[in-house]
Amino acid sequence: MAMLLGKKVGMTQVYSDSGDLLPVTVIQAGPCVVMQVKTVETDGYNAVQLGYEDVKSRRTKRPQIGHAEKANSTPKRFVREMRLADDASGEYKPGDSVSVNVFAEARYVDVEANSKGKGCAGVMKRHGFGGFPASHGTERKHRAPGSQASHGTDRGHGGNPKKGLRMAGHLGNRRVTTKNHEVVAVDEEKNLLIVKGAIPGPSGGYCVVRSAKKAGVEVT
Repeated sequence: MAMLLGKKVGMTQVYSDSGDLLPVTVIQAGPCVVMQVKTVETDGYNAVQLGYEDVKSRRTKRPQIGHAEKANSTPKRFVREMRLADDASGEYKPGDSVSVNVFAEARYVDVEANSKGKGCAGVMKRHGFGGFPASHGTERKHRAPGSQASHGTDRGHGGNPKKGLRMAGHLGNRRVTTKNHEVVAVDEEKNLLIVKGAIPGPSGGYCVVRSAKKAGVEVT
């Protein structure tokens, strides 16, 4: 299973071989540096740690600088781990560079990123509530959530609203994974990965690209 860190460049459109117009997302995928290789003997589990995009030393901390120096690298702005089933010390070495060509043969990928933060939102925007009638009988209550009484009268569990009640609150800025993006093109020279469809987050946001776990399976 391949993994790569990158940054969302933005969306555009391309034509397929059959002449269909496809919405695609351009991802600046890599190059990433192997910051650390973890094994069961040293860390209790097998994993490889990747870092993406340099950051100035004065904007980081000494432990991060020392960690990067062990891999003969500079501190990275975006660092993530990939768990592995087997020991990868023979495949990866600290300081190695991983580029977008790891997806040269891939057909589908999963993309993980933070969704766009939209602040505090009401129940209609956050949960899709229908709201109150817009005609006679409703005054200044059209977008109200309605009563929560039935969620606060559970005998023996207190009178407070119970966990899971859909109410107004913070919307977005959560980790989201979108699955089975078809790989449209791979530009190894510019480290660009072009996938079909939209991925989470704004343009310029960091993302994690992995080989699809359920390749070719339609997600509903």
